[in-house]
Amino acid sequence: MIQEKKRYDTKDLILNVNQFYNQSELPLSYWDRFLDALCGTREYQKEAIKNAVIYLASKEYKNIEELISENHYKNPQLRERYPELTDYYRKIQLPSKLSATLDLATGTGKSYVMYGIAQILLGVGLVKRVLVLCPSTTIEKELQKKFLSLVADTKLKETIPDTTIIKNPSIVDGSVTVNEGDICIENVHAVYERTGSSIEDSFGFKQGQDTLILNDETHHIYNKISGRTAEANSLKVWKKFLLDDGYNFKYMLGFTGTAYIGNDYFNDVIYRYSLREAVDQKFVKKINYVSEDDSINEDQRFQKIYQNHRQNKITYKDVKPITILVTNNINNAKRLETRLVEFLMLEESLEENEIRDKLVMTVTSDKIHKHNVVRLEDVDLQESTVEWIVSVSMLTEGWDVKNVFQIVPMEERAFNSKLLISQVLGRGLRVPEEYIGNAEVTIFNHSSWGSKIKGLVDEVLELEMRLESSNLSEGDRSKYHFDLYNINYDKVEKAVENTKKEKEFNYKDYINLESSVDQVSQETTYTNLANEYKGVEYKIKNRMTPIKEIVDKIYHEFQTREWEGVTLNLQEGQYTKNNLPPKEEITKLIRRSMEKVGLEGDELNEKNKRNIFSSFNTLLRRKNKSLELVRLAQKPFKISTKERIKETLSVGNLRHNSTVMYSNNYIDEVKDVDVLAFLKDVIDDQDLPKSSIRLANSYDFKTPVDLVFLNAAPERKFAERLIKNENAAVLDAWLKSTNQSFYTVEYSLSSKSGNHTKQGKFNPDFFIKTSDNEMEYITVVEIKDDQDYSDLNRAKFKWSTIHFQELNKQLEESGINQRYNFHFLSPANYDDFIEYLKNGKLVQGLFTSNLDKELSEK
Repeated sequence: MIQEKKRYDTKDLILNVNQFYNQSELPLSYWDRFLDALCGTREYQKEAIKNAVIYLASKEYKNIEELISENHYKNPQLRERYPELTDYYRKIQLPSKLSATLDLATGTGKSYVMYGIAQILLGVGLVKRVLVLCPSTTIEKELQKKFLSLVADTKLKETIPDTTIIKNPSIVDGSVTVNEGDICIENVHAVYERTGSSIEDSFGFKQGQDTLILNDETHHIYNKISGRTAEANSLKVWKKFLLDDGYNFKYMLGFTGTAYIGNDYFNDVIYRYSLREAVDQKFVKKINYVSEDDSINEDQRFQKIYQNHRQNKITYKDVKPITILVTNNINNAKRLETRLVEFLMLEESLEENEIRDKLVMTVTSDKIHKHNVVRLEDVDLQESTVEWIVSVSMLTEGWDVKNVFQIVPMEERAFNSKLLISQVLGRGLRVPEEYIGNAEVTIFNHSSWGSKIKGLVDEVLELEMRLESSNLSEGDRSKYHFDLYNINYDKVEKAVENTKKEKEFNYKDYINLESSVDQVSQETTYTNLANEYKGVEYKIKNRMTPIKEIVDKIYHEFQTREWEGVTLNLQEGQYTKNNLPPKEEITKLIRRSMEKVGLEGDELNEKNKRNIFSSFNTLLRRKNKSLELVRLAQKPFKISTKERIKETLSVGNLRHNSTVMYSNNYIDEVKDVDVLAFLKDVIDDQDLPKSSIRLANSYDFKTPVDLVFLNAAPERKFAERLIKNENAAVLDAWLKSTNQSFYTVEYSLSSKSGNHTKQGKFNPDFFIKTSDNEMEYITVVEIKDDQDYSDLNRAKFKWSTIHFQELNKQLEESGINQRYNFHFLSPANYDDFIEYLKNGKLVQGLFTSNLDKELSEK
C-alpha cells in the first residue's frame, strides 16, 4: 500500500562533513585556545565552527554538489528523500558554490559562531574579506555591537595563533570601501541601494572570489517572500545577489534557527544544534505550551494571559518580564493593540493614554510604529515601563531581548508552519543572567495548536505525499493553452425604499437570559518538551455592566434610530416613536427577565447584556431606507490558462472519491521528479479505488496541464466525456480550473432573514473552448450533483448569468471575438450537453440543463 506520509528524523538529513583531511595544510588544532576563549563551555559552538571551517578550507570539496554526492551515496535516508541525485542538485538553493547552512536554535549564540568562522578563515588565508548580510537594521546593529566587542576583547585576541595572516579584522559597514582584513556587516536592503553603498565598488567585477559571505537568518533567502514593500523586494533578490556572476562569490554560509521552507527542512545543513538540545542543556528557557484550555472567548484568554504575566513578575522579580502577542499582519496587530489596551484599562484601572504610553508597544513595519522599533533596544532595561509588546510574526528577529517570559500567538496563520512556530518561539528563548538554568517561557497558544509545537521539537520531518498539477510549457499538449476574459467590479451603496408593513413587538413578559455567577474557576493544562503536564487554575471574572447603563443605552437608541411604523408592547402599555416608553418600564422588563433565571443584583454579564440588546435591535433594525451594494463593471481583462496556479492532491483524497487524470505521455510531461515517482506509485497501487486514476489518450486529452484533478464522481464523469475521441474532435481545448485564485466570479447571497447580504466569490469548474471561422466560444460549466438546488447555488447562478451577459456585452463593444455561455450541470444532463456541443446548439444559447431551469425559477 502506498504511503500517505513519509517520516524522516531531521538529524538523518544533515550533510556530514568529512573529518579526515590534510591537517598539515589546515592545522585547525592551533585554534583550540581561541575556540575555548570564544565559546567557553558551549561545545556545540566549537563543533559548528570546526565543521564549517573544514568544509570550506580543507580542499575536500569544490562545491556543495560534491558534499551532497558523498552523503547521498552513504546515507539511505537521503536517498529515500531524494531518489535521484540530479533532483537533489536541482533543489539546491545556492548551487555551484561552497555553500551550506548551520542550524542553531535561537538564543544559542549564532553570532559567536559567525565571528569564530570569520576570524579563522581570515587567519588561515582562505579569504581576505568577510561580508555579513542580514535582513534588517535591527539585526545589523546587534551584530555590529557583538563583533566590535569581540574584536576589542584583548584576552580573546591573545589566543589567536602567531602564524595568523589576518589577526585584527576591522568591523565596517557598506558605507565605506571594504578592504583586505575587513568584516563588513550590512543589512541586505542597503546592498541594493546604490546611494551611499560601497558594495558594488568593493565586490563588483568578480572581486568576490576572495570573500566569505555569512548570511544571517538565511531562511529569508530560501522562503518565498510576499508583499510589494521595498524590504520585501530586497529580500526577494537576496539570492540573486549571491549568485550574480558579476561578483563571483564562492564561499557562503547561512545561519538560522528556523531552517524550514514552510514545513520542509533545508537540504544543505552541515550542522544542527536543535531546540530540544538547547532546552535539555539549559542554554535557553524551558518551554511550556497549552495542551488543553476551556476558554470560550478572548476575554477569558486575556484574563489567563494577564494572570500569567502577573505571576511572572513575582517569579522573575529581579528583571522586568515581558509578554509578546504575535499576529500575522499589520492590520491585525493594530486591531489587537486596541483590544489589549481596552482589556488592560479594566485590569489596571488606568486611562487609555497611560496604557499606550507606558505599558503597551506595537512593533510593525508600518511608519506609525517606526519609533517603536528603536525603543525595542531598551525594553529589557528596568527603566523601561513597557510590559506588553504586539508584534507581526517575523519582525522582531535579531532583537536580543532576554526578559520575554510569555508569548501569545493570536492567529493560526502566524503559527501554521514549522518556520513560523520556530520564529515565534525564538522570541522568548534567551535567558537573563539572573535566571540561567532556571527560567521558563509560557506559550499561550490555542490548545489545538499544541501538537504543532510538539511536531517541531520532536525533530521529525513529516511530508504528506501529494501529486501536483502543473501547466505544460512544452510538448504537444502545450498548444492547448488559451486566453480568457474576466471583469472585476466596483461597489457603490444605493439607498432603497423600505416598503414593508407596520410591525408590532411584544415584550410583556420577559427576555430570555442565562443563569450566571460573578466568577468561575478554570484549569488550563500546559505541557513541556519532556511531555510532562501541569495544570494551572485561573479565577475568571464575568464582565458585568450596570442595569442602569444598559437601560440608558437602549433609551438612547430609541431616541436616535428610526422605528417609524413599529409598535412596542410592554406590560404597562403601547409605545411608538412619538410616544417613547419610560426608562422604568424597560428596567422592570429586565428585572422580570432576571428573576426568571435566578439573577440578583444590579449588574448583568456580557452575554446577557448582548441578549437584551439583540432583543431590542430586532425592533430597531427596520429603516425607511436601506442600503444595498450595486456592482459597477470595470473593463474586461485578459487571463491566460498559463497563469493557472499549481494545485495538489493527496493520497487521502484519492482514497475518498477523487481522481487524477493523466496521458499516456505522462513520463515526458510530468517534469517534477518527486511528483513523477509518486504518480508511478499511485498508478501501480492496487489498493486504491479503480476510480482514483484515469488514463487519457494524449491526442484526445486537449488540456494544457500535465495532470487533471477531479474532486468527486460528477466531475470525473464529465471529464471522461471530454476525452472521448468523438467528443474531443469538436473541442479546441478545455481546462479544469483550480478551486481558487484563477478565474473568480462574484456573487451575493441574502441571509434567511433578509437583513444582511454575504458577498462571495467562486471558481467555476470547467472552461471549454470551441470556435468557428469568426468567433471563439467559451462554455463555462459549474458541476453539481443532481437536484442540488441550494440557495447558495441559486445565488451563484443568478450572478454568474449577469456576469457573463455583461462580459459578452463589453467584448462585443470592444470588438473582441470571444463569447461566453454559462451552465450549472449535473450528471442527468451530461449526454444532452455533449450532443448540443457537437451539433452547435450549445454556443447558440439553445441549451438549458435541469439545474439551469430549477435555479433560475426562484
